[in-house]
Order: sequence, then structure tokens, then C-alpha cells
Amino acid sequence: MTPRGLEQERDVATAPSTLPHWDMTVVYPGIESPEFREGFNRSVQAINEMTELFDNHGVGERDAAPLDDETVKAFEAVVEKYNSVLEEVETLRAYIYAFVSTDSRDDKAQAALSELQSHTMRLGKLGTRFTAWIGSLDVDALIERSDVAREHEFMLRKAKKGAEHLMSPAEEELAAELNLSGATAWSKLHGNVTSQLMVRLNRKGETEDLPMSMVRALASDPDREVRRSAYEAELGGWKTVAVPLAAALNSIKGQVNTLSARRGWESPLDVALYDAHIDRQTLDAMMNAARDAFPHFRRYLKAKARALGLQELAWYDILAPVGESTRVWEYEDGTRFITEQFGAYSERMSSFAARAFRENWIDAEPRPGKRDGAYCMSLRADESRVFANYKPSYDAVSTLAHELGHAYHNLNEASRTMLQRDTPMTLAETASIFCETIIRHAALKDADEAEQLAILEASLQGSNQVVVDITSRFLFESRVFEKRRERELSVDELCELMIETQRETYGDGLDQDQMHPYMWAVKGHYYIPGLSFYNFPYMFGLLFGLGLYARYQDDPEGFKAGYDDLLSSTGLADAATLAARFGIDIRTPDFWRSSLEVVRADVDRFEELVGKNA
Repeated sequence: MTPRGLEQERDVATAPSTLPHWDMTVVYPGIESPEFREGFNRSVQAINEMTELFDNHGVGERDAAPLDDETVKAFEAVVEKYNSVLEEVETLRAYIYAFVSTDSRDDKAQAALSELQSHTMRLGKLGTRFTAWIGSLDVDALIERSDVAREHEFMLRKAKKGAEHLMSPAEEELAAELNLSGATAWSKLHGNVTSQLMVRLNRKGETEDLPMSMVRALASDPDREVRRSAYEAELGGWKTVAVPLAAALNSIKGQVNTLSARRGWESPLDVALYDAHIDRQTLDAMMNAARDAFPHFRRYLKAKARALGLQELAWYDILAPVGESTRVWEYEDGTRFITEQFGAYSERMSSFAARAFRENWIDAEPRPGKRDGAYCMSLRADESRVFANYKPSYDAVSTLAHELGHAYHNLNEASRTMLQRDTPMTLAETASIFCETIIRHAALKDADEAEQLAILEASLQGSNQVVVDITSRFLFESRVFEKRRERELSVDELCELMIETQRETYGDGLDQDQMHPYMWAVKGHYYIPGLSFYNFPYMFGLLFGLGLYARYQDDPEGFKAGYDDLLSSTGLADAATLAARFGIDIRTPDFWRSSLEVVRADVDRFEELVGKNA
């Protein structure tokens, strides 16, 4: 999400330098320290030992094996080692990525990441061997005979199904090795190019060169001329790197198409649904409910145009601030508000947020070389790290609460093994949306009408992005995959396809001649190897989170009794099974419509407030 609020006229280029950087010294003193190299070598040795263990027990063989005592013992030893190695490597990878994402020009960190990728590629191949091995076993009998198997039942049944979609061992090994110089390399190119891209901007008569992330942040500037200039400069900037980024996108999507077909999947979407722990019926129910709600989002966009004194919104007005909040959300104010309001839900959640701020888990300062956006990553045990580009605004506080929700989710999963923590994107947003909603309700409670307008705008802007814009991205990716089966797409074709899907979803809510043809270059999600359709899970997360919050309001104590356990179990069952714990049927449109009713009510209130302030 992006900053808004008329009182906040500073952009990220002038944000205060006192914003915190995260503390990674609790793991190693530095990327060039002897301790880091020792830890790196220890992780490599652990992967070597795991390889030897797999070889000794024949893990990867696909012939049906008798389930005798020796096989059960082998399974338990393999799972114990696998969990241990995954945990160690996750910490190492998070540590290195903390440097790369905050400064993509850090050559030492980039080299360490590249070196690690060659070893995680080997770990990936071991994962494929493990899946194939599980496919050869009698899983029902294994679960009956082994406590370890019972604790990992969902993982085993998923692996059993996944084994049906494996190529031959030699093909899987070759695919893993080629991926480093294939999709992974193209993804790295996208990240490096976009984080280092400088854009020439003419703002109020002055010309300056700014990082792309800073130019994009001006989309929330209260001055429409600044937004328009930034929009035009941004499109010009993307045009200068469109050819290599189109090559990257074509290559990644081509690779995914090829491997999906060779593994026997009907389409890349089927792979994404398998990874998301949902089925096509659930996806269709959600997407149909979303489309039915488009008229409400268009009402919101038209009301926003009226609030801004415009006939209709252009693309560069989507993130424009509305409402004059009297509250200044400096970083310290935001952290205090989050800690207090999390406490309204539970002391445990509040204490956790206070710990995250106290122990410097947050990297909040925007700066050259730092990537755009926000994310949370698990570091070790119950610790996480939160990446943000903070700009004093309510929305920045909301984003911070969102990412801390992910960290709270990680806290609740800390007691699980790594193989039990395999949470899909659909459920990974559960706590983040919930925490974000806590903050929104608290901020609205005591706000005057002008501030309510600003807060509702922030919420509706985010919901519009996650429902309407996400649908456009989903349609775009679906069509790219379809067309990529025949040939590569040119820059112009990608841009035309992007505009086509934006017009289809935004409809008359936006000026049809002022869209964003290069959104395919902006969104790094399209370039993540092995994570196709990294879009609809966000919609699932928003609507599922809103639905859960409604359950919380209906029965606070009953909800609290099961919520933390739900978060700890998101890798232990499919989404439908977990939703049923709260009486939710996600395979029918009714639940999704009820969640979207919350958004509709916000649109009604937004229209009312705009009318009063007209």
C-alpha cells in the first residue's frame, strides 16, 4: 500500500534519516565476517550430510518399497535431518537477503547470495527426491506406524500427490541445475535492474534524477501536477529497460509452461492451486464474487474523483490522498499506536510488537539501492525481520501493522517443524490482514469526519488494489501463459495486454486512456521462479482476513481461543479444512460476498463523507 493524507507532503527522497535499520548482527557481525563464512560453510556441510543420508537410505527411488521397521526408521531420520537443514538454511538465506534487498549494489552480499543459490539448488533437488520417495511409500500405513509421520500427515499426503507430477529423476535434476541460469537468473536481473533504475523527473520546474522507487512514491503526492509528471517520468523510465525485462518475463513464463506440461499439469494455474492449498471451485467462487463487487469499487473511484474535483480519475490519481487528517503519523507515533492497539486484542500480540520495535526488527528508511515495497521474512525461531519504506502517513502505519501480522504468524508457527510450516500464500495473509484491520478500526474510532475520510480512503484504496487490480494482474498472467505457449510476446504486446486487462477490470471507474501499460515490468511477483500467479492469494488473504475479523467481532473470546492455534496450523491442512474451524465454507460465493459486504459498507460511508465535504 502507499502513503496518503494531505498533511504529508514529504516524499521518500526527503524522509528523515533517523528511521531505523534492522539489526542483523544478532546472527553474524557482518557479511564479510569470519563468523558468517563459518556459518555459511556449516550450512553447506549440513546439505552434504543430508545428501549422504538420502543416498544411504535410497531416498529418491521410485519403486514401491516394503514398509518394514527399517523403512520407518529411515523415514524418521530423514525427516529430522531435513527439518534441521531447512531451518539452518532459512536463517542464512534471510541474513544474506537482508543485505541484498536494502542495497542491491552490495557486491559482497550479491556474491554470497549467488553462491548460496548453487547450494539451495542442491537442496531443491533433494526435496524432489524426497517427494518421489514418499510417492513410493504406503503413506496410510506409514502414518499408522510412526508418530513423526502422524505429525507430518498433511505434508505426506501433499507429497504423495506431488509425486504424481514428477519427471524422471534425470530430468528433474537437469531442470533444477538449469534453473540457476534460467528463471532464477532472469528474476535476479529484474530485481537488480528495477532497484537501480534512475529516472529523470521534472518537478515544479526543476529536473532531478531519482531512483524509480522514489518516483513511484510520488503517486501519492497531493499535487496532481506532481503525480502526472511522476507518472509520465515513470513510464519513460520503464520504457528504457522494457526490452531486457520483457526477455526476462518471456523466459520465466516459457520455462514454467514447459515444466508444467512435462510434469503432467494441465496448466501453471493448476500448479499454483496445488501450492495454494485450494481447489478450482474455491478460486472460481472467490473470483466470481470479486467481479460481482466491481460496481462498488467503481462507485468508490467515482466518489474519489468528486472528492478531488475531477471528472474522472486517471491512473496517476489512484493513489492520490483524500481527506485532511489532523494527525501526524511519525514513525514513533505509529509504533506506539500499533503496540497499544494490538494490546486491545491481546497482551501477547502487543508484547510481540513491542519486542519487534525494541530489538530493531524493522528496516524502515527508504534509500538508494533499496528495493521498493514492504515484506516480512522469518529469520530464526520466533524472530522475523520487516522490510518497509516508511513515509509519515496512516497508510505507512497500516502497512507496518500488516507486516507485523506476518511476523506474529511466524511466532505462532515457531513451535512447528519446517516441514509443518509450509504455509501457502492464500493463508500467509491471514494474520497480516487481521492486524491491519485492528489498526483501521482503532484509527476510525476516535477520528473526526475529515480523518475518517482519509482512513477510509486508505482502506478502500488498498482493497481496490487487492480486488480490482489483482484481478487485472491475474487475467494478464493467465493470458501471457496462454499466448506464451505459441511464441514470445513483444514489449508492445505485453503493454497492450496489460492495458486490456486494466480496462476490463477498472471499467468506467478510470479514464480509459490513462492506464499503466508497464505494470508487468513493475510487479516483481511476475518474476519469482516457481511462484506463478502470485496475485490471487492476496485477494484470498484480504477477504479471508476480513471474514475472520467479522467472526472475532461476533464472538471475541471464542475467536481468541482458537485463532493462535489456527495460525500455527496453516501448514497442517488445506484452506477449506482450516476455514471450517470457524464455520466458513470457502467453496461457495456466499462467504466471499459477505467479506465484500464489509468493503461495500465502507464505500457507502466514503460516498456519504465525500458528499458532506463537497
